[in-house]
Amino acid sequence: MLANLLTASSTLLEIYRAQFKNTIALQLQYRAQLVIWLLFSVFEPIVYLVVWSTVAKSSGGVVAGYTVPEFAAYYIALMLVNHLVFTWIMFEFEFRVRNGQLSPRLLRPVHPIHNDIADNVTYKMLTLVVMLPAALVLTALFHPEFHSPPWAMAAFVPALILAYLLRFLTEWTVALAAFWTTRVAAINDLYGTASIFLSGWVAPLALYPPIIRAVANVLPFRWGLAFPVEVLLGRLTPREVLGGMAVQVAWVVAAFVIMRFAWREGVRQYTAVGA
Repeated sequence: MLANLLTASSTLLEIYRAQFKNTIALQLQYRAQLVIWLLFSVFEPIVYLVVWSTVAKSSGGVVAGYTVPEFAAYYIALMLVNHLVFTWIMFEFEFRVRNGQLSPRLLRPVHPIHNDIADNVTYKMLTLVVMLPAALVLTALFHPEFHSPPWAMAAFVPALILAYLLRFLTEWTVALAAFWTTRVAAINDLYGTASIFLSGWVAPLALYPPIIRAVANVLPFRWGLAFPVEVLLGRLTPREVLGGMAVQVAWVVAAFVIMRFAWREGVRQYTAVGA
């Protein structure tokens, strides 16, 4: 039993190692596209930062408990956290199903999700060498104020890992809708719009009306982005952090169970549609 487990783990590590090499080569081949994505990842939070900093200045320097330097800290942290947890599988899976690219992946001895995890992690490792200096430049320009006690910085690590698992599993599950409808743009747009407004991307959730915050606390979007940012910035109490992590774990388990079921049912009826 143990020998079989070790053999399977070794095989999986070899697969990940090979996929890492392939992804790095692919990303370097399309350098212009890589630069465009990085610019978008940096410039969009800067726009929100400038907007809300302006609002705060015109409102006496504080909006919903955020000062101008704290807005800067929020959006710089948000930029880095979003870079580490975001996925793009929803926008690719439809193409795989519709054009039959999923077929050869189903013949491989490992689940296709492992290739997507390796691609995602490799891209982020490769682009962090740009994102981290960008964060330092923004820090020098906007002078953020971080009030992060040591316990919050330590709690940030598991909160970030859970946020990544939640985002990846949830969006991989949403992508599986392509098994039942080969045009999923409307589903992706609906999910993306809800995510933008309820994840804390446009504005800190503290700025929203109570009813919107209540909805955000129930749905998974906050827990996949705003929550680890709030933990890192020390804006939550230890009790709130533990409660938030419990919600993250619950959503991760739910997303995993739903994904397993949707994958099994979807593969049963899968047929390559063709271009």
